[in-house]
Amino acid sequence: MTPDEPDREHRDAIARSRKRWDFWSSHWGLIEQDTVDIRREAVAQVTLEPGDTVLDLGCGPGVNFEMLRDAVGADGEIVGVDLSRKMLDRARDRVVDHGWNNVTLVQADATRPIVKDERFDGAVATTAVSATPSVRSTIENVHHALRPGSRFGLYEIRLVPAGPGRVLNPLVRTFYRRFGNWNADEDVFEELRRSFDRTEIVRTFALGTNYVAVAEKAEP
Repeated sequence: MTPDEPDREHRDAIARSRKRWDFWSSHWGLIEQDTVDIRREAVAQVTLEPGDTVLDLGCGPGVNFEMLRDAVGADGEIVGVDLSRKMLDRARDRVVDHGWNNVTLVQADATRPIVKDERFDGAVATTAVSATPSVRSTIENVHHALRPGSRFGLYEIRLVPAGPGRVLNPLVRTFYRRFGNWNADEDVFEELRRSFDRTEIVRTFALGTNYVAVAEKAEP
């Protein structure tokens, strides 16, 4: 393997993800409605307060913005980061339609450092971390971006973890890969445990393939 091959593989993975999410940007309505309660639970785990600054990683078309704004209020700030320009275009339309003036949108690769360290009072991600080509780098970046004592709330997907339902895992794996360019090589929760001081799976759904988790960065 030449020194440039890992970078090339990363660029190829990012290009595939961008293409996939650009496509899904036009078909997100049904998914938004089906996941609203799960996403609300993930946001609730962050324990945001009025005036806080929150990171929405992989914000897509802005489906979490309204509940995040309810939490941080008009004096707080929401920073939405996504790889897909078309997703961000739809997020921008949502922001304009609602007249929200405290939402900032950033197009970026979440596996690279993108924000100032210890800027955020909380972070949320919904089925976004597992779609990145480096789950470890993404989670490390979120950890660095959070202030001590802050929380990261996630709604994530995985294979059936136990029981007879594991026979379905080949189909689940194929669906995840085709739908969202899912990273099958890294375990999101294990990487959370590696980087954060406290982690917990709060609730599971659909044979354990969907779950809400929270990770906390300790005070110094």
